[in-house]
Amino acid sequence: MSGQPGFFDLYERYRALSKSGDPLERLSAVVDFEMFRPEPDAALSRADRAQGGRPLMDVVMMFKVLAIQALYGLADMRTGLQIRDRLSFMRFPGLDLHGRVPDAHTIWLFCERLTGAGAVDRLFARFDAHLKGAGCRAMGGRRSRGPSWPRPASA
Repeated sequence: MSGQPGFFDLYERYRALSKSGDPLERLSAVVDFEMFRPEPDAALSRADRAQGGRPLMDVVMMFKVLAIQALYGLADMRTGLQIRDRLSFMRFPGLDLHGRVPDAHTIWLFCERLTGAGAVDRLFARFDAHLKGAGCRAMGGRRSRGPSWPRPASA
């Protein structure tokens, strides 16, 4: 039946995105984001969920969301919308088409809690240091072209 999505359609779109040089995919290749897990885990008090409630979002996934937000200069609401709308923004933090996506309030609350614990500045300082150590630099996006990172520091 024509017009019906095929089994490999999403795979083909991701493959085309990779082929076109997705900067977030390159960033994932340069940075092992798991190294950032201990800081937000320690900074955020995680309530005991034995009595139920919605499962918490993974802290590494949420840090990647903050990285998208910082690198693209997006507000909380725009970040949530762009993650739902853009395949590259969905793939980078490890989300899929049918999974839970953080909304503006979740993004804001995560950042506020990290800021209150003094962890945001430390996390992004480590992130920047890691990029520099890998010979890359993060450059904020320009309206017409979007971000141009990670790129070799000599560029």
